[in-house]
Amino acid sequence: MSGYFGTELQQRLQAQAESSADFIRATPGACQNGRMMGCDDLDKIGWERITAFLDRDGVCGFRLFSPSKADEARALLAERDFRLDTWDVFVADRATGLAASEAIVARGLPDGLVDLEAPTDPTGEHTARIQSLIGGAGVVPFSGSLLVGEFDPATTVAVGDQQGNVVAAAHGYMPHNADSVFHKYAWGGLVAVAESARGKGLGNYINARMVTSVFRDLGAAYVYELVSASNATSRRMVEACGLRHRPDLISGAAARNDAARHTR
Repeated sequence: MSGYFGTELQQRLQAQAESSADFIRATPGACQNGRMMGCDDLDKIGWERITAFLDRDGVCGFRLFSPSKADEARALLAERDFRLDTWDVFVADRATGLAASEAIVARGLPDGLVDLEAPTDPTGEHTARIQSLIGGAGVVPFSGSLLVGEFDPATTVAVGDQQGNVVAAAHGYMPHNADSVFHKYAWGGLVAVAESARGKGLGNYINARMVTSVFRDLGAAYVYELVSASNATSRRMVEACGLRHRPDLISGAAARNDAARHTR
Protein backbone atom coordinates (compact mmCIF):
# COMPACT_ATOMS: atom_id res chain seq x y z
CA MET A 1 0.00 0.00 0.00
CA SER A 2 1.39 3.36 -1.04
CA GLY A 3 -0.86 5.85 0.70
CA TYR A 4 -2.13 7.73 -2.34
CA PHE A 5 -3.89 10.97 -1.52
CA GLY A 6 -6.01 13.55 -3.30
CA THR A 7 -8.29 13.48 -6.33
CA GLU A 8 -8.55 10.46 -8.59
CA LEU A 9 -6.24 12.15 -11.12
CA GLN A 10 -3.71 13.13 -8.45
CA GLN A 11 -3.65 9.59 -7.09
CA ARG A 12 -3.25 8.09 -10.57
CA LEU A 13 -0.27 10.35 -11.24
CA GLN A 14 1.27 9.49 -7.87
CA ALA A 15 0.95 5.81 -8.74
CA GLN A 16 2.58 6.42 -12.12
CA ALA A 17 5.52 8.22 -10.52
CA GLU A 18 5.99 5.33 -8.09
CA SER A 19 5.71 2.57 -10.69
CA SER A 20 8.29 4.39 -12.83
CA ALA A 21 10.87 4.69 -10.02
CA ASP A 22 13.30 2.19 -11.59
CA PHE A 23 12.93 3.82 -15.02
CA ILE A 24 13.58 7.25 -13.49
CA ARG A 25 16.73 6.10 -11.69
CA ALA A 26 18.12 4.44 -14.82
CA THR A 27 17.16 6.92 -17.55
CA PRO A 28 19.36 9.94 -18.35
CA GLY A 29 17.28 13.10 -18.29
CA ALA A 30 14.51 11.66 -16.10
CA CYS A 31 13.87 12.80 -12.52
CA GLN A 32 11.40 11.91 -9.80
CA ASN A 33 8.77 14.63 -9.79
CA GLY A 34 6.54 12.91 -7.24
CA ARG A 35 3.25 14.23 -8.59
CA MET A 36 3.87 13.26 -12.24
CA MET A 37 6.59 12.09 -14.60
CA GLY A 38 9.47 14.55 -14.85
CA CYS A 39 12.73 15.41 -16.54
CA ASP A 40 15.74 17.60 -15.85
CA ASP A 41 17.42 17.35 -19.28
CA LEU A 42 15.28 17.56 -22.40
CA ASP A 43 18.14 16.62 -24.73
CA LYS A 44 18.99 13.42 -22.86
CA ILE A 45 15.48 12.10 -22.33
CA GLY A 46 14.26 13.16 -25.76
CA TRP A 47 11.08 14.85 -26.88
CA GLU A 48 9.58 11.53 -28.03
CA ARG A 49 9.46 10.29 -24.44
CA ILE A 50 8.08 13.61 -23.17
CA THR A 51 5.24 13.51 -25.70
CA ALA A 52 4.46 9.94 -24.65
CA PHE A 53 4.12 11.12 -21.04
CA LEU A 54 1.92 14.00 -22.14
CA ASP A 55 -0.31 11.78 -24.28
CA ARG A 56 -0.75 9.29 -21.44
CA ASP A 57 -0.92 11.60 -18.40
CA GLY A 58 -1.79 15.06 -19.69
CA VAL A 59 1.05 16.53 -17.59
CA CYS A 60 4.84 16.40 -17.25
CA GLY A 61 7.28 18.15 -14.93
CA PHE A 62 10.38 20.07 -15.98
CA ARG A 63 13.08 20.71 -13.37
CA LEU A 64 15.99 23.15 -13.39
CA PHE A 65 15.94 24.13 -17.06
CA SER A 66 17.86 27.10 -18.42
CA PRO A 67 15.62 29.93 -19.70
CA SER A 68 16.54 29.08 -23.29
CA LYS A 69 15.69 25.41 -22.79
CA ALA A 70 12.39 26.42 -21.15
CA ASP A 71 11.60 28.53 -24.21
CA GLU A 72 12.33 25.52 -26.40
CA ALA A 73 10.00 23.40 -24.30
CA ARG A 74 7.26 26.06 -24.51
CA ALA A 75 7.48 26.11 -28.30
CA LEU A 76 7.29 22.32 -28.55
CA LEU A 77 4.42 22.20 -26.09
CA ALA A 78 2.48 24.88 -27.95
CA GLU A 79 2.52 22.68 -31.06
CA ARG A 80 0.58 20.08 -29.05
CA ASP A 81 -1.84 22.54 -27.41
CA PHE A 82 0.01 22.45 -24.08
CA ARG A 83 1.39 25.27 -21.95
CA LEU A 84 4.21 25.47 -19.40
CA ASP A 85 3.34 26.74 -15.91
CA THR A 86 6.56 27.89 -14.22
CA TRP A 87 8.06 28.52 -10.81
CA ASP A 88 11.11 30.54 -9.82
CA VAL A 89 14.00 28.45 -8.48
CA PHE A 90 15.70 29.31 -5.17
CA VAL A 91 18.94 27.51 -4.22
CA ALA A 92 21.27 27.28 -1.22
CA ASP A 93 24.55 25.44 -0.87
CA ARG A 94 25.20 23.35 2.23
CA ALA A 95 27.15 25.93 4.23
CA THR A 96 24.75 28.80 3.54
CA GLY A 97 21.59 26.76 4.01
CA LEU A 98 22.75 25.19 7.27
CA ALA A 99 23.94 28.46 8.78
CA ALA A 100 20.63 30.23 8.16
CA SER A 101 18.33 27.30 8.91
CA GLU A 102 20.02 26.00 12.05
CA ALA A 103 19.84 29.50 13.51
CA ILE A 104 16.06 29.51 12.95
CA VAL A 105 15.61 26.03 14.46
CA ALA A 106 17.72 27.01 17.48
CA ARG A 107 15.18 29.67 18.43
CA GLY A 108 12.74 26.88 19.22
CA LEU A 109 8.99 26.58 18.99
CA PRO A 110 6.23 28.63 20.62
CA ASP A 111 4.81 27.22 23.84
CA GLY A 112 2.42 24.33 23.30
CA LEU A 113 4.03 23.11 20.09
CA VAL A 114 6.46 20.21 19.66
CA ASP A 115 8.50 18.58 16.92
CA LEU A 116 6.89 15.32 15.79
CA GLU A 117 8.57 12.11 14.73
CA ALA A 118 9.01 11.55 11.01
CA PRO A 119 6.32 9.36 9.42
CA THR A 120 7.41 5.79 8.69
CA ASP A 121 4.22 4.05 7.54
CA PRO A 122 2.98 5.07 4.06
CA THR A 123 -0.61 4.35 5.01
CA GLY A 124 -0.39 5.24 8.70
CA GLU A 125 -2.53 7.81 10.48
CA HIS A 126 0.42 10.14 11.04
CA THR A 127 1.25 10.17 7.33
CA ALA A 128 -2.40 10.74 6.41
CA ARG A 129 -2.62 13.70 8.79
CA ILE A 130 0.43 15.27 7.17
CA GLN A 131 -1.06 14.72 3.71
CA SER A 132 -4.36 16.26 4.84
CA LEU A 133 -2.57 19.35 6.15
CA ILE A 134 -0.63 19.77 2.91
CA GLY A 135 -3.70 19.21 0.75
CA GLY A 136 -5.72 21.63 2.86
CA ALA A 137 -3.12 24.33 2.17
CA GLY A 138 -3.79 24.01 -1.56
CA VAL A 139 -0.63 22.02 -2.31
CA VAL A 140 -0.87 18.64 -4.04
CA PRO A 141 0.89 16.19 -1.68
CA PHE A 142 3.05 13.19 -2.53
CA SER A 143 2.06 9.59 -1.89
CA GLY A 144 2.77 8.16 1.55
CA SER A 145 5.52 5.97 0.11
CA LEU A 146 7.39 8.96 -1.26
CA LEU A 147 6.90 10.91 1.97
CA VAL A 148 8.53 8.15 4.04
CA GLY A 149 11.37 7.60 1.53
CA GLU A 150 10.54 4.15 0.18
CA PHE A 151 11.81 4.99 -3.32
CA ASP A 152 14.38 7.76 -2.91
CA PRO A 153 16.16 9.31 0.10
CA ALA A 154 13.62 11.63 1.71
CA THR A 155 12.78 13.53 4.87
CA THR A 156 9.39 14.67 6.14
CA VAL A 157 9.26 16.97 9.15
CA ALA A 158 6.24 18.02 11.18
CA VAL A 159 5.16 20.06 14.21
CA GLY A 160 2.17 19.27 16.39
CA ASP A 161 0.09 20.86 19.16
CA GLN A 162 -0.82 19.50 22.58
CA GLN A 163 -3.99 17.91 21.18
CA GLY A 164 -1.95 15.79 18.77
CA ASN A 165 -2.87 17.78 15.66
CA VAL A 166 -0.27 18.25 12.92
CA VAL A 167 0.00 22.02 12.49
CA ALA A 168 3.05 22.36 10.20
CA ALA A 169 4.90 20.09 7.78
CA ALA A 170 7.49 20.12 5.01
CA HIS A 171 9.25 17.55 2.84
CA GLY A 172 12.59 17.17 1.08
CA TYR A 173 14.02 14.44 -1.13
CA MET A 174 16.69 13.63 -3.74
CA PRO A 175 14.90 13.62 -7.12
CA HIS A 176 17.80 13.49 -9.60
CA ASN A 177 19.48 10.30 -10.76
CA ALA A 178 23.21 9.54 -10.90
CA ASP A 179 23.49 10.72 -14.51
CA SER A 180 22.19 14.21 -13.72
CA VAL A 181 24.38 17.26 -13.12
CA PHE A 182 21.92 17.94 -10.28
CA HIS A 183 22.45 14.55 -8.62
CA LYS A 184 23.43 16.10 -5.26
CA TYR A 185 20.59 18.63 -5.27
CA ALA A 186 17.69 18.05 -2.87
CA TRP A 187 14.23 19.41 -3.59
CA GLY A 188 12.35 21.00 -0.71
CA GLY A 189 8.70 21.88 -0.52
CA LEU A 190 5.20 20.75 0.48
CA VAL A 191 5.42 23.42 3.19
CA ALA A 192 2.10 23.81 4.99
CA VAL A 193 0.96 25.51 8.20
CA ALA A 194 -2.51 25.06 9.66
CA GLU A 195 -4.61 28.23 9.59
CA SER A 196 -5.01 28.05 13.39
CA ALA A 197 -1.23 28.18 13.85
CA ARG A 198 -0.30 30.95 11.42
CA GLY A 199 1.39 34.14 12.48
CA LYS A 200 3.82 32.33 14.80
CA GLY A 201 6.78 31.94 12.43
CA LEU A 202 6.06 28.27 11.81
CA GLY A 203 6.58 28.55 8.05
CA ASN A 204 10.17 29.65 8.53
CA TYR A 205 10.68 27.08 11.30
CA ILE A 206 9.35 24.02 9.48
CA ASN A 207 11.13 24.99 6.28
CA ALA A 208 14.37 25.43 8.22
CA ARG A 209 13.95 21.98 9.79
CA MET A 210 13.52 20.49 6.34
CA VAL A 211 16.55 22.33 4.92
CA THR A 212 18.68 21.21 7.87
CA SER A 213 17.53 17.62 7.40
CA VAL A 214 18.29 17.37 3.68
CA PHE A 215 21.86 18.44 4.41
CA ARG A 216 22.39 16.54 7.67
CA ASP A 217 20.39 13.38 6.95
CA LEU A 218 20.34 13.05 3.16
CA GLY A 219 23.84 14.34 2.41
CA ALA A 220 22.71 16.91 -0.15
CA ALA A 221 25.21 19.45 -1.43
CA TYR A 222 22.47 21.90 -2.46
CA VAL A 223 18.78 22.38 -1.79
CA TYR A 224 16.30 24.08 -4.09
CA GLU A 225 12.72 25.19 -3.66
CA LEU A 226 10.19 26.36 -6.23
CA VAL A 227 8.12 29.50 -5.67
CA SER A 228 5.50 31.17 -7.85
CA ALA A 229 6.58 34.64 -8.95
CA SER A 230 3.58 36.19 -7.15
CA ASN A 231 4.08 34.36 -3.82
CA ALA A 232 5.89 36.98 -1.73
CA THR A 233 5.31 35.12 1.54
CA SER A 234 7.01 31.93 0.34
CA ARG A 235 9.81 33.95 -1.19
CA ARG A 236 10.57 35.55 2.19
CA MET A 237 10.40 32.13 3.86
CA VAL A 238 12.95 30.44 1.60
CA GLU A 239 15.24 33.46 1.66
CA ALA A 240 15.20 33.39 5.49
CA CYS A 241 16.56 29.84 5.22
CA GLY A 242 19.49 30.94 3.05
CA LEU A 243 18.11 30.23 -0.42
CA ARG A 244 18.50 32.77 -3.19
CA HIS A 245 16.73 33.21 -6.51
CA ARG A 246 18.56 31.67 -9.46
CA PRO A 247 17.26 33.45 -12.59
CA ASP A 248 19.38 31.10 -14.71
CA LEU A 249 17.11 28.18 -13.70
CA ILE A 250 13.39 27.61 -14.29
CA SER A 251 11.12 24.77 -13.23
CA GLY A 252 7.63 24.08 -14.49
CA ALA A 253 4.86 21.68 -15.34
CA ALA A 254 3.31 21.12 -18.74
CA ALA A 255 -0.49 20.92 -18.88
CA ARG A 256 -3.12 21.06 -21.56
CA ASN A 257 -4.22 24.61 -22.35
CA ASP A 258 -7.73 23.94 -21.08
CA ALA A 259 -6.57 22.34 -17.78
CA ALA A 260 -6.11 24.00 -14.40
CA ARG A 261 -2.69 24.51 -12.89
CA HIS A 262 -1.72 21.22 -11.20
CA THR A 263 -0.58 22.77 -7.91
CA ARG A 264 -0.07 26.26 -6.56
